[in-house]
Amino acid sequence: MPEAPFMPKATAVWLVENTTLTFRQIATFCNLHELEIKGIADGDVAKGIKAYNPILAGQLSREEIELCSKNPDKKLTLLKKVDEVEIKERKKPKYTPLSKRQDRPDAILWLCKNASELTDGQISKLVGSTKGTVSLIRKRSYWNFSNLKARDPVILALCTQESFQKSLEKAKRRVEREKKAKIREEKKAREASV
Repeated sequence: MPEAPFMPKATAVWLVENTTLTFRQIATFCNLHELEIKGIADGDVAKGIKAYNPILAGQLSREEIELCSKNPDKKLTLLKKVDEVEIKERKKPKYTPLSKRQDRPDAILWLCKNASELTDGQISKLVGSTKGTVSLIRKRSYWNFSNLKARDPVILALCTQESFQKSLEKAKRRVEREKKAKIREEKKAREASV
C-alpha cells in the first residue's frame, strides 16, 4: 500500500479544486478510489470536508503538480509524511457557569499549597483567573477564604496535566536560576568585604 498524504480526503478536495490533475493521479496520490475522486469533483463525496493544502503542508511542491498536470501518466510523489498535527490550546471561555465558579478559587488554593514555586501569573493563566485573586488567596485574605477547599485543577478540568507540568518545570528552572544568582551575589559581597 503506497504512502498516503496526511488527511487524504481533505488533500484530495484541495487537489480537485485547485489543480488540473486527472482523477487517477489524485486517487493514486491520496490512496483513494478513482470514483471517490469523481464524487468529490461532483460534490457527492466529502461534503463539509475542509480542503487541506499539501503545498503549505510540505507534502507536495508546486513544480511537482505542474509536471504531473502536463503529463497525465506521471504519478505525484509525497515529499514528506506528516503524522502529527500541532494542537493549539484553546483559550478558556470568559463566562463561567454559576455551578463552576467556586472551582477556580479552590484550584488556586490547591496550586498555592502543592506548587508554591508557581508565580501568581502562571497560576492565573493555568486556571483562567486574575493575578489579584491568586495574590489574595496566597495571602489568605480572599473574601471567601474560610470556605475554600483545595482541589486539583486538572481533575476540575481547568487545565491539562501537560500544561500544569510545563508550568511547574518552568517555575522550577526559575527557582534554580534565582538560587544560583543569590549564591553569586553572596559570594561577591563576601569578596568585597574582605
